[in-house]
Amino acid sequence: MNPKNNTKQIYFLTPEAILKYFLGASDDIDTLIMCKSSEVTLKTTDANLYEALGSVMPYDNFMNNKLVKLLEVVDIEHAEKKILTHERVDELRAVALKK
Repeated sequence: MNPKNNTKQIYFLTPEAILKYFLGASDDIDTLIMCKSSEVTLKTTDANLYEALGSVMPYDNFMNNKLVKLLEVVDIEHAEKKILTHERVDELRAVALKK
């Protein structure tokens, strides 16, 4: 790393990206979070996390340790939350599970 260029890359995680991570649907996102580089800053909002968690279904293979890791490495900012509707859950799941 060049000491004169101290800028980190910033990645903003959308609810779809978080849901992909929770469901194991993206190796790239999984690696980004599980093996977070010191040269990368990961950010999201509490509203995005709320939508992703609210879109996990009982039959999904959701592992609590993934949530713990996300909370460990991602900076979470406050944002206004909207009520999570069934339609929004369907939208998020369609994007997250698209092959």
